[in-house]
Amino acid sequence: MAWRIGVDIGGTFTDVALVEEATGRIAIAKVLTTPGDFGEGVLQGLRQGLDEHGIAASGVTLLSHATTVVTNALLEGKGAPAAFIATRGFRDILELRRSARADLYDLFQDGPSVLIPRRHRFEITERIDAQGAVVTPLAEAEVAGLVAAIREAGIKTVAVSLLFSFLNDTHEKRLGAMLRAALPDVQIFLSSEVLPEIREYERASTTAVCAYVGPLLESYLARLQAATGELGLPPLHVMGSSGGVLDVAECLRMPAAIVESGPAAGVVAAALVGRQLGTNNILSFDMGGTTAKASVIAEGEVAVTADYEVGGGANARRWIAGTGHPIRVPVVDLAEVSAGGGSIAWIDPGGSLKVGPHSAGALPGPAAYGRGGTKPTVTDANVVLGYLDSLLDGRLRIDRAAAARAIQEHVAGPLGLSVQEAASRIVEVVNANMCDALRIVSVQRGYDPREFALMAFGGAGPVHAAALAAELAVPEVIVPPAPGAFSALGLVATDLRRDFSRTLYASLDGVDPARIAEVLAAMEAEGMAMLAAAGVPPERRALLRQADCRYRRQAYELTVAMQDGPVTAAMLAALAEAFHAKHELTYGHANRKEAVQLVNLRLTALGRQPALALAAPHRPDQARESSREVWFPGGARPCPVLWREGIAPGAAVTGPAVIEALDSTTVLPPGWTARVDAQGFLRMSRG
Repeated sequence: MAWRIGVDIGGTFTDVALVEEATGRIAIAKVLTTPGDFGEGVLQGLRQGLDEHGIAASGVTLLSHATTVVTNALLEGKGAPAAFIATRGFRDILELRRSARADLYDLFQDGPSVLIPRRHRFEITERIDAQGAVVTPLAEAEVAGLVAAIREAGIKTVAVSLLFSFLNDTHEKRLGAMLRAALPDVQIFLSSEVLPEIREYERASTTAVCAYVGPLLESYLARLQAATGELGLPPLHVMGSSGGVLDVAECLRMPAAIVESGPAAGVVAAALVGRQLGTNNILSFDMGGTTAKASVIAEGEVAVTADYEVGGGANARRWIAGTGHPIRVPVVDLAEVSAGGGSIAWIDPGGSLKVGPHSAGALPGPAAYGRGGTKPTVTDANVVLGYLDSLLDGRLRIDRAAAARAIQEHVAGPLGLSVQEAASRIVEVVNANMCDALRIVSVQRGYDPREFALMAFGGAGPVHAAALAAELAVPEVIVPPAPGAFSALGLVATDLRRDFSRTLYASLDGVDPARIAEVLAAMEAEGMAMLAAAGVPPERRALLRQADCRYRRQAYELTVAMQDGPVTAAMLAALAEAFHAKHELTYGHANRKEAVQLVNLRLTALGRQPALALAAPHRPDQARESSREVWFPGGARPCPVLWREGIAPGAAVTGPAVIEALDSTTVLPPGWTARVDAQGFLRMSRG
């Protein structure tokens, strides 16, 4: 039988999902993440999954991986020594940034640290104007001095971003060729290859991010691919931030494209399940060991944005501009907060209870794991309240006394509360933080949460889902099969994907359609060549067109879909109307008398994977029920505890109840009812 395997590295656990192509049957393996060498945990999980479920490596058709190597390097400031080359006079573009600030009135705030120090930022004489014409020829005689300086500094990678190279890349390509010839062991990233788009700072920042993390990513993927090859597994694919997988060569060409590798996989899996269940409007909610992520899927479409910032230190905020390093690549639109099972609870100097942003991670982990942790975490609070009793079906024992000691020492004692009251407050605070993330992707995007279902996954997601749904008036919670390894499932359900973009600045009511058709044709040829090189059969290739549009005098664009077929005046009129509709949805108003400007053309090349229909197994022999004291608002009470795989399809469970599984626990509060549908999905509703 043919199997697909997905591996997702989390803050606490590394998850391996194995799916049989013909039946959709799911098997999982779960091991503790190995922070010292993430690849070690990946290989442990793969061996465990193959051995426990009797799967031969020769029967695996797809191996996909979600990695945090790029994100961690940016967050921790541990990238490779890099250089930056700009047009003369523009050496400091990475430092000047934009005027966006996290706090407009804080005069003492520090901006994010620059990835490449000034001593490693160089200039070269050349100039291309805003129409793409050469004003000053490239001073090729200066290249020898740049090469000598790069060698002397011990630089491993170089980012090149010349002025207006997105309109005319002649100088940048020539400089890149000379550098590659003189420095064969140094990675060279050209902005005209990475991001041929308008906006000088964003283009330079994206190219600098690629250069900063490129050598680390290359080393990690080379070692991992060699190790998986020794196991007899197929070539490695990596999840991209936009919701598709890339082969290793594409990842190394564009390292910034895999910044949000793991979170994107979970949203893709949620969209797959939504299509399978006929539910088009979904709030995706993923709560793991260190963070909680929220995203919106409206009318079956995953929300994707090209405005994204990464890194930037402790003050970075996903939805606040100016706190990180911009990367202009398509990224699944996520709101992420430091609210995971390992998030640490603490008291600030004013006596207020806080949860996060610091996390106990995989090592030492929550106090309840008995691995040396002494700080109280969200997991410890859930243990004290009775929501959690054991993990991995007893393989990971829970030390309830250690969890209670940590909460008593650091929260309950200072606040004068009982341990259970303190644990309840910790859960209330973290739930409030996660509700904020859900509001960001729903209410602030113009969507009403009451018209959506909440898809809850991650190791801790189903524990908190009902409380979040009640706060936001979401009518239904869906807990999919294998929720604790759900992001890993997304890795095997997604398509091969690469995104292309070109700047074409014109008014839609006056541009020659042939001009747009010419640019699209060039991108489509490049996309088809990539799919052919990846071995995708012609019948599974697809191309999707999009455009970035705006009203005149606006500074930012909205991305809207373009129709297939020949580019005509009627198609461009339809594109303008689609922009008006999206502008009204996003901002609450639209001006259909205003001319619409085209800024960028975008193309997505897809290699479709054969469809999967996920199903959770029902094992009558696994039916078991016990009881324990569980705290809900109003006090503790006896509560039935059921094993999920033993609940028959069609059966209903009335809250309060706790439903346990190998990889996750679902909490069903009083007033809620859960039923298991024919495919093994848990459907929870109130009243």
